[in-house]
Amino acid sequence: MDLNIPGIISIGVFYLVILLVGILAARFVKYKDKDNINNTTSELTVVAGRSLHGIVGTFTMIATAVGGGFINGTSESIAKDGLAWTISPFAICIGLILGGLIYAGRMRDRQYITMLQPILENFGRLPAFLVYLATLTGDLFWTASILNALGTTISVIIGLDVLTSILVSAGVTVLYTMIGQMISVAYTDLVQLFFIALGLILAIPFAMLNDAVGNIGETSSQWLGSIEPMASIAWVDLAIAMILGTIPWQSYFQRVLAVRSVKEAKVLSVLAGFGSLLFAVPPFLIGIISTSADWRNVSITSGINPANTSQSSMILPLVINEFTPAPVAIIGLGAVCGAVMSSMDSSILGSSSMFTHHVYKPILRKNAGDTELIWIQRIFIFIIGAGATAISLYVDTIWGLFVLAADIVFVIVLPQLTCSLFFSDLNGYGAVMAFIAGVVLRIGAGESTLGLSPFIYYPLYDYERGEQGFPFRVLAFVASTVTLVLVSYLFRLIFKCGCLPTWMDPFNILEHGSVKYDLSKENPMFHMETFTDSIYRPRPSIEMNNKLKY
Repeated sequence: MDLNIPGIISIGVFYLVILLVGILAARFVKYKDKDNINNTTSELTVVAGRSLHGIVGTFTMIATAVGGGFINGTSESIAKDGLAWTISPFAICIGLILGGLIYAGRMRDRQYITMLQPILENFGRLPAFLVYLATLTGDLFWTASILNALGTTISVIIGLDVLTSILVSAGVTVLYTMIGQMISVAYTDLVQLFFIALGLILAIPFAMLNDAVGNIGETSSQWLGSIEPMASIAWVDLAIAMILGTIPWQSYFQRVLAVRSVKEAKVLSVLAGFGSLLFAVPPFLIGIISTSADWRNVSITSGINPANTSQSSMILPLVINEFTPAPVAIIGLGAVCGAVMSSMDSSILGSSSMFTHHVYKPILRKNAGDTELIWIQRIFIFIIGAGATAISLYVDTIWGLFVLAADIVFVIVLPQLTCSLFFSDLNGYGAVMAFIAGVVLRIGAGESTLGLSPFIYYPLYDYERGEQGFPFRVLAFVASTVTLVLVSYLFRLIFKCGCLPTWMDPFNILEHGSVKYDLSKENPMFHMETFTDSIYRPRPSIEMNNKLKY
């Protein structure tokens, strides 16, 4: 295929604009510790000095959901399975609203730095490390999957090889994230969402009026879809997993913790929920257009509707490229690139933040200074970006790996985060056993996209299709949560009644109640500082700190 020179130039200009915005934001946007609690510089860079608000705060919150997988996945789902099975836009909207109403206020009020902090403080280093591995896996595979999709899209549409497309896209994103961290990510999110909206909205009328696109009303049965009675339980399972699975991601909580106040954390989360649903409308319409389009003269797809081939993930860019004028298609391709970069910077920044402040410092280098932590985070941003890039180039089943990792995040991270925030007397024993229970129950269900056969055959298993009909995701989530609570109380009772000696208590759960990690302990994976004044001692809230100052 010949190189599309105008397309290459436009993508180059787009990447240059994004890079400049990221660098300039890091250079000229100044912030200070809004809560006046003496956070270090390395901590402030993670949460942008807790200074985000207004348009920037709203759009960067929306960008946690609206990325490459969101816009491409919505169009693909509409074209393949119909609106009935296009759950993710609605699930993400509800998930962000629930996250704002239930979790955001408490997280922001306690002035955490990352999502991992309450787990570390309440359950100890080992559970926190296990949870981090789950989130890191999800971020790596998610980033790799969207990079792979972007590289394939660019190579097919403008003729640039996959390797170059992926390396340039990843390199630009990693560079501005390393330089400015959260503040650069927030301002580039604003520009990227602008390009997404402009590119997709501009493309829709041209595509709908194209001679090769028929009446969308005639294909309504296809793009509306349907839910078979036997599949209704699986639909509910998937919907609940998607709704609640939207919450336990560092990329979301990084925005929550970076806004100015508790109220704004709640309000912006709710606005982001509705905003993400609004951004789903253009890819939804493009998916509908694809069902009514005549693909017989499209050489890229060999005259076959891409919804019926392995190119289904490229439906959105293919519609834009084939059924809109060249200038519009170039802008639309910029929208796809912007969406991918928006997703990637959030993932690599989130994972690097958790590693630096709640894995590296408390476990590996408890005496690490502020400058060291800043550079460690930059180095780890590069490592995660490079790792995701390598996976996108050399692993064939990336999407299946992400689906499995995302399910594990739902069944593992959400129970641990919820219990650490809302229950005061649980402990590391319950957290570790909950991790094991969730992983076994989820992996035991198998994953068809990976060719992973189940070793747990739940009720309603379809042996002909090899599919689980039982809501195994919700079961694993509930089992993980119940295990955390019951095992915590069981071990507390065992040690309290003297059935086991206290020297066999590595989590030190009986020493004055609830726990908080202490960097001075010799065993970094288990020991935690304990409190003498009460079973539960919350982190000082913003209001408490303001009173203490006077």
